[in-house]
Amino acid sequence: MPEVIPENSVGIVTPQVIQFDEPLTLACGRTLDQYQLVIETYGELNDSASNAILICHALSGHHHAAGYHSTDDIKPGWWDNHIGPGKPFDTNQFFVVCLNNLGGCHGSTGPNSINPITGQPWGPDFPPLRVRDWVESQARLADRLGIQQWAAVVGGSLGGMQVMRWALEYPERIRHAVVIASAMKLSAQNIAFNEIARNAIKSDPDFRDGHYLENQTLPRNGLGQARMIGHITYLSDELMGDKFGRELRSGSFQRGQDTPIEFQVESYLHYQGDAFANTFDANTYLLMTKALDYFDLAREYNNDPVAAFRHASCNFLVVSFSTDWRFAPERSREIVEALIAANKNVSYAAIDSNLGHDAFLLPNKRYENVLSAYMNRIAAEVVSQ
Repeated sequence: MPEVIPENSVGIVTPQVIQFDEPLTLACGRTLDQYQLVIETYGELNDSASNAILICHALSGHHHAAGYHSTDDIKPGWWDNHIGPGKPFDTNQFFVVCLNNLGGCHGSTGPNSINPITGQPWGPDFPPLRVRDWVESQARLADRLGIQQWAAVVGGSLGGMQVMRWALEYPERIRHAVVIASAMKLSAQNIAFNEIARNAIKSDPDFRDGHYLENQTLPRNGLGQARMIGHITYLSDELMGDKFGRELRSGSFQRGQDTPIEFQVESYLHYQGDAFANTFDANTYLLMTKALDYFDLAREYNNDPVAAFRHASCNFLVVSFSTDWRFAPERSREIVEALIAANKNVSYAAIDSNLGHDAFLLPNKRYENVLSAYMNRIAAEVVSQ
């Protein structure tokens, strides 16, 4: 925590737990009779409820997108660079909502919640989810908050998939869609990376077929391995080379030295894996990566993305990053071309960055300028209403 909270921070924030007692029928055909969503909000909802923005998180994200939970916090929320007074998502102008998705492990109902029927953690018995299930639960959240139409729905990566699904499922409830570093469906390579990560988790003896909580174990090693696999795909080769090169953290290549050799990059990945294993749930990781794999925007439209986007009525901003090979710029251009063919209003920004897929989370002046310019146009709309 900084000694003085920056003026452009939303400051100390408190999560809210929203209880839903109306049954939710999921895409898999199963029903959740009741569930909770944990949210954070920043800024104030105006009298006409026309200035609300929904932030959809990516795979390992959660509701804590900006500000601090206490003065003991070391870091702010995961998108604090972009949410706050004077930032691209300006809380002086907008009411910003971020939630932990259904199936998450940061307070919303998910695999580590108690199954009311058994009295035990849901674990692997939690229903499989699709992106459309998240959108449906988010629409109910909007109802609860008194928001009939979002000024914008915003998300990067898996969050961007939710944004596109919003545009098709509830076209009348979204005025602008901001899709960042995303795709209309995963490539085979992406699915393969996710399967390797899932296999690392399921191969951990402490996984216990997903029943680790009731057996009082945690698959820390498998989850850490999964995070390391994922993390290297989020970074660019250039960034890893600049940051670590072939620098050693310990050991030596000299003859006669028996100290184990460890490169800086190895140490970094082990740290990332260990930290993730202490804060994330393995069953949630399996659930969310499967939802990511199954997402295909155009599947129910005869695999025609142009036909799919004809159902949207909002304006779009699409953003890609030059060294993002997990969600490559080509995938963003496919979205843009389909939107143009569907006669939709779309702006596209290709951002130069050496930070790989993680660039959408990090500071970048041109990226911030693009977001700010687009959001300022939306703010002007809100004022004129």
